[in-house]
Amino acid sequence: MSWSIIAPAPGTPPCGPPTPGTDGWIVTRHVDVLAVLTDPRCVVPAAAPGPAGGTLAWLRGAVSRFSPPEQHPARRAVGVAALADLDPDELRTTAARATAALLDVVAAPAGPADAAAPATVPPHPAILPGRADVDGSGAGAPAARAGMPPAAGGPGDDPGAGRVDVMALLARRVPVEVLAAGLGLADPVAAAPAVAAVAAAYHPGADPAAVAAADRAVAALLALSPPAPPEVAANRIGLLVQACDATAGLIGAAVRWGLAAPAAVPTADLLAEVLRLAPPVRATRRVTTVALRLGGRTIGPDTPLLLRFDAANRDPAAHPEPDRFRPGRGSLTFGAGPRGCPGERHALALAEGVVGEVRRRCAATGGPVTHEPHPTLHVPTQIEVSVR
Repeated sequence: MSWSIIAPAPGTPPCGPPTPGTDGWIVTRHVDVLAVLTDPRCVVPAAAPGPAGGTLAWLRGAVSRFSPPEQHPARRAVGVAALADLDPDELRTTAARATAALLDVVAAPAGPADAAAPATVPPHPAILPGRADVDGSGAGAPAARAGMPPAAGGPGDDPGAGRVDVMALLARRVPVEVLAAGLGLADPVAAAPAVAAVAAAYHPGADPAAVAAADRAVAALLALSPPAPPEVAANRIGLLVQACDATAGLIGAAVRWGLAAPAAVPTADLLAEVLRLAPPVRATRRVTTVALRLGGRTIGPDTPLLLRFDAANRDPAAHPEPDRFRPGRGSLTFGAGPRGCPGERHALALAEGVVGEVRRRCAATGGPVTHEPHPTLHVPTQIEVSVR
């Protein structure tokens, strides 16, 4: 069949040899990005060790994501061990159940609400492992029993249908809550907004107010976490933070571009192509430790490199018809080499559980899509759908 052409997001550079930028070199070709990701002479910019205690600086200084080469393997092993106890199939199933329960609330018959406004649902206890219902009653009743208002029906919708923002209701909640439950946090529902606050300031350059909020959120997450040595607790929290914005962005993009796909196309294949064409993580950074040759250029030591996944994923040398949405192709978005994302299978399982239910139950409304301002992430602010 013929698939749509998806234009690059604004700001995506064209593929070509490495070029000097305002801060180091910009790397855009698939072969060059892969070479840097797998070259031990190119390292992640390390965070300075933070003071002891539950602060953002402490977290950044203790997680594998920002660790120097000599500390990275041991810290990564902590995250890998935590993830090894989580079955991706179970994560997928739990995320699908939680999504279905929340969509049931939205699809409930509407009251005398404003039909022109999308449905809004306040914080909720989503279905988690060991909990058979939404409201804790044991009866499997809709979450409206917990005080959630019914959704407002949109113009032209079937009776009982509602419109909802996928980002607020599902993408930013369900994956983090399900993963937090799997990692043993005492209150996964309370953990989700705390994780979001940390994610908002996780990368360098956050404003002081965001950092202060993240400091409070890190302390809250430590209080919710199982007892563990500080470095183990930090890297468990790091798994949640890394899964927050990136997984939400993947879900949002998959809903935006994938609802029109035939039902026979596997959701896993849709997600793979969305990761290629609309990666939630558009770029990552490395620094050279020695002079090296890359893409025909000589690059000196201690030089920052900005690896553009959004450009490399559309390299025609790696992907014929690079702008065509053709499910099933791969990408570099999860990285490669020793720093490749250790939770790729788990993140994809969580996203598949959410997106699969949305594909089954929802239709696009064609509303405008904007994205949060961020130098390297590409996360929709809102994706509106109607629920059947």
